[in-house]
Amino acid sequence: MIYDVLVEVRLRAGIADPAGATIERALPSLGYDGVAAVTVGKTVRFTIEARDEVDAKIRSEELCVSFLTNPVIEDATLSVTPVDGVSGLDA
Repeated sequence: MIYDVLVEVRLRAGIADPAGATIERALPSLGYDGVAAVTVGKTVRFTIEARDEVDAKIRSEELCVSFLTNPVIEDATLSVTPVDGVSGLDA
């Protein structure tokens, strides 16, 4: 089965986010008052072939830890969704 995976990566609490701070400082001069706690992260999207949703999630989490994130300073949230009408590996 084929699954869509969405990984949202963000800096852990307490890690400096200079890009987020720069955006936050600029917003009032652009007329956007009251915006706070701006952070900048990254989004990674891919498809993965797996036996089932649990297998897809486990393999995607392994990929996050080993390649897509720096687990020392970043956290990742991922969602796994089956692609309708597409099959791959037989269960």
